[in-house]
Amino acid sequence: MKKRVLFFSVIMMALILGACSSGFKADHHYSIDPFEFTNQNNESVTLDDLKGEIWLAQFVFTSCTSVCPPMMTNMSDLQEKLVDKNIEDYKIVSFSVDPEVDTPEKLAKYLDDFSVPDPSKWIMLTGYSMSDINDLAVKSFKMPVIDDPNTDQVIHGSRFGLVNKEGEVVKSYAGYEDVPFDTIVADMKALSEED
Repeated sequence: MKKRVLFFSVIMMALILGACSSGFKADHHYSIDPFEFTNQNNESVTLDDLKGEIWLAQFVFTSCTSVCPPMMTNMSDLQEKLVDKNIEDYKIVSFSVDPEVDTPEKLAKYLDDFSVPDPSKWIMLTGYSMSDINDLAVKSFKMPVIDDPNTDQVIHGSRFGLVNKEGEVVKSYAGYEDVPFDTIVADMKALSEED
């Protein structure tokens, strides 16, 4: 009888502890290559600066005529939902895929154009070569960046990448259409509650 009571006690404890866990489950663990780039305020930002932070990454550029404006709007809408849920410990990192054109000043103006709820959370990055951003996007985020030689446009991935406090890409989501806002918010909340 004592064994049965002990067994049920162990099972109940496991169920209770399971219910208290954050519930975040990573889809992958892609390491991000170290970088040192320039933000919209003309300040240096490194991967180490972002360690200990949860962040969402996207690849955009200021003269984009297709997916970037909707992605920026979707990211701004997502930030509104994060504000509504009182989630405060995060950053949004936008890598320019047109670094020769996108100066820090242009990126700052571009961010202003979208009236984001909290611009202090946004890091708009430039200050690297096209091959550098292509390598980072492909190796670390598993997304393409292809310069179109016939136009001023760049073909690039339109997904949002979720990065954990250790600097690993752990999930990615549609960023252009059918954005799973509630899922992203829930994942960010769960990830922020992990030690």
